[in-house]
Amino acid sequence: MNSYYSHVFARRPSVGVNVGGVMIGGDHPVAVQSMTNTDTADVDATVAQVAALSKAGSEIVRITVDRDESAAAVPKIRDRLKRLGLDVPIVGDFHYIGHKLLADHPACAEALAKYRINPGNVGFKDKKDKQFAQIVETAIRYDKPVRIGVNWGSLDQVLLTRLMDENHDKGGPLGTQEVMQEAIVQSALLSADLAEEIGLGRDKIILSAKVSQVQDLIAVYTELAKRSDRALHLGLTEAGMGSKGIVASSAALGIILQQGIGDTIRISLTPEPGGDRTREVQVAQELLQVMGFRQFVPVVAACPGCGRTTSTVFQELAQKIEGDIKRNMPVWREKYPGVETLNVAVMGCIVNGPGESKHADIGISLPGTGESPAAPVFVDGRKVKTLRGSNIAADFEVMVNDYIENRFGQDRHKGPDAA
Repeated sequence: MNSYYSHVFARRPSVGVNVGGVMIGGDHPVAVQSMTNTDTADVDATVAQVAALSKAGSEIVRITVDRDESAAAVPKIRDRLKRLGLDVPIVGDFHYIGHKLLADHPACAEALAKYRINPGNVGFKDKKDKQFAQIVETAIRYDKPVRIGVNWGSLDQVLLTRLMDENHDKGGPLGTQEVMQEAIVQSALLSADLAEEIGLGRDKIILSAKVSQVQDLIAVYTELAKRSDRALHLGLTEAGMGSKGIVASSAALGIILQQGIGDTIRISLTPEPGGDRTREVQVAQELLQVMGFRQFVPVVAACPGCGRTTSTVFQELAQKIEGDIKRNMPVWREKYPGVETLNVAVMGCIVNGPGESKHADIGISLPGTGESPAAPVFVDGRKVKTLRGSNIAADFEVMVNDYIENRFGQDRHKGPDAA
C-alpha cells in the first residue's frame, strides 16, 4: 500500500483466522469471498462454478449444504477441484439441520474449510443451544473455523422480543430500528461467547451481521467492531441486481472499510437470468482496489469524453486494452509478477491527455476533434514517441505489451547472454 494513504487506511488488527490456508483478519489483506448458486448435489455444475469463481479471484467460495445429497457431494467437489489444481477453500453454509448433516457425513465435515452457522435458524427453543453446540463441537473435532453469520431476515425472534420488551419497560428510549440493530449485534456476540465457552478458540471464529439497508449495515458493523476484536466478514445481504446492487454494496462496504473494519468481503449481487456469477468477484476486487487496500489488475484510466472528443477511438482503445487485461490476467499473474500494479492511460484530447499520460506508467493522448492527427505516448513520465496514421490504436497496444514484458517479465534481470 502506498505510504501516502497508510494513515487513511490504517486498519485495526483483529484476531487472525486460518481458513484452509487463507488468512482472515490480523494484519492480513481483506480477502474476497463469493458463493455458488448451483445445486451442490450436482457435482459437475458446482465444480465448474467454484472453478470459475476461483479463477476470477475469489479466495474463498461458499456452497450450500442443505440435505444429505449435498453433504455427500462435498468431498467429491473438493477432490475434483484439487485434480484441477485448485486449492480454493470451500465453506459449508448450514441452516436448520447442519448439526445432523455434519454428524451423518464425516467426510463432508472433514472436506470443508469452514462452517457457516446462522444463530437465527440453527435450532429453535430448547434445541437451539444444543444444536449450535453440536456444530461447534464438530468444528473443534476437525479443527475448522466457524463463521457465525447473523442475518436480519432470520434474526433470533426470542432475543429480539426480549430486547423489545426491555426497551418498552424503560419507556422506549430506542426506536424499533435501533432495537433491531442491537439484537443483531447481540446475537453475533452471544453466539461467539457460547462457542468459546464450548471450547472453540477465538482464532477459529469469524462474525458477520448482514442486513439489506446501507445505513443499517454501517451502524451494525460499527457497533460490532467496538465490542469485539474477532475477525469480521462484510456483506450487504440481498443487495439487488445490476447497478443498484453494486452501488449499494460499494457505498456500505466502502464506509465500513474506511473505518478500518472488516477482514473479508462478499458482494451479494443478484445475477441476471443466466448471468455470470463471477461479476460479484470482480466488483469486490474493484472496490478494494479503488480504495487503495489491494491491487488485483492493472488500472486503465480513460477520460469520459466531451465535445472535444467526438471520435470514438479512445473509447474503443480503452475498451480493447481492458478486455486484453481481463483475458490475459490468469497467465500474466504467473508470467509477469507485479503486473497488477500497472497503470495505463488512454486519453481523448490535449486538455488533460498529456498530463494524465505522464502520471501513468504508459499513456497515450489521442487527437481530439480538430486536433492534428498525432498521438504522443508517455512512458514512466517521459514522452517517448508520437504515433500517427491509421494504426495508432494497434501501435499503442504493441507498446503496452512491450512495456509489460520489459518491466515485469521474469527474464528482465538476466544478463545479455541469458538464453
